[in-house]
Amino acid sequence: MLMKYVIITLGCKVNQYESDALVEMLQSSGNQVSQKLEFADVYILNSCAVTNEAERKSRQMIAKFNRLNPKAKIFVCGCASQKDNEQFKSLNNVKFIMGNANKLKILEKINKKGKLIEKLPDFYENISITNSSNQRAFVKIQDGCNKFCSYCIIPYLRGKSRSRDIVSILNEVSRLAENGIKEVVLTGIDISDYQIDNKPAIIELLKQLDNFNVRVRMSSMEVGLITDEFLKNLKKIKLFCPHFHLSMQSGSTGVLKRMNRRYTSQDFINAVKKIRRYFNNCAITTDIIVGFPGETDKEFNETIETVKKIKFAYMHIFPYSRRSGTAVDKLLSLKVNKDYFLVDSKVKKSRVNELQNLNQEFSINFNRNQIRKIHEVIVEELHDDFYTGHSRNYTKVYIKNNNAQLKNKVVKVKVVSVYKDGVIGEIISEVR
Repeated sequence: MLMKYVIITLGCKVNQYESDALVEMLQSSGNQVSQKLEFADVYILNSCAVTNEAERKSRQMIAKFNRLNPKAKIFVCGCASQKDNEQFKSLNNVKFIMGNANKLKILEKINKKGKLIEKLPDFYENISITNSSNQRAFVKIQDGCNKFCSYCIIPYLRGKSRSRDIVSILNEVSRLAENGIKEVVLTGIDISDYQIDNKPAIIELLKQLDNFNVRVRMSSMEVGLITDEFLKNLKKIKLFCPHFHLSMQSGSTGVLKRMNRRYTSQDFINAVKKIRRYFNNCAITTDIIVGFPGETDKEFNETIETVKKIKFAYMHIFPYSRRSGTAVDKLLSLKVNKDYFLVDSKVKKSRVNELQNLNQEFSINFNRNQIRKIHEVIVEELHDDFYTGHSRNYTKVYIKNNNAQLKNKVVKVKVVSVYKDGVIGEIISEVR
């Protein structure tokens, strides 16, 4: 019996990729599938647990499903159910609960009730997609993490680091390119740890992907990956997009040590300097956690000074969220180390605001520096008077709508001014 399915994804790009694979499987059987919050016979929630707020939103989403269709069947998978499946068991119409292992098996459980939280695998579970609703497609190349940052629950919910077979990746990108996709974004929990035969291999993968006529973007990188040898090789990848998302988390060496991040603030600054020597007009973005346990005024000011030296194109700023089961949570509970104490919520809010002000300043300056530069842009959406798309260095470009059919095309533009959260570009030529 064919049914209407809605799949809602919370959290990271890895979750989104896995949801896209679920969508394709359901559509291949003739079902109607949407990833918008609307009426359906069956709802599948791919949940997130990166913060307490993410778990709360996962539970709230169940309530939204029930309001849309009080008779619907609801299925839950993902990190929140891997962490604590009990929080979903008593919610109305939740029929089946799974974790992160074998997510695609959830389709076998549509007419069943109960739960199946399997042991996380020590091998890469090979799922794939063939198309994307956007001209930018996520391609998952890795899962799990071995780093165990003291604040992070994800290694416990995703398992140890494991890499996807390179032939599988190349086959998927080949299919995506044949279907007109113009950019792939390599994603995973720690893609810097991508390996072939237990040896680092991200450059080898990028070299192979350079044979396809698609831009290639890395969703994130770790500081330890940034060496002269790596950057020299990266410079040779002709379709690489020079957007470096380096997750700093803190600009204070003391806080970084308590986070178990394995580098100093100066190490991070040096890595950024190296990148900018090889890639002149790249975008460098980051994540920062504010109010990590024990963060003093002095340590926060060290973060301020670090970000002022770097001047990121954009910063994702988050107040610290305590997660049960993490190393720092155990230290807080035991109260055996005076360096770990919860920062007052008002102090965290004030610090977030201070960083956000700098974030706005840096972002405007980065966009201003794009004026008069030439960019290749994938045109993605049309909103009233403007088409929008992104350049290789992830500058958001607005192109005036002159009634030309530009969506899904690649164009060269010259940036003429700053506009909203990006820039206005004038078309020079159409690339493809």
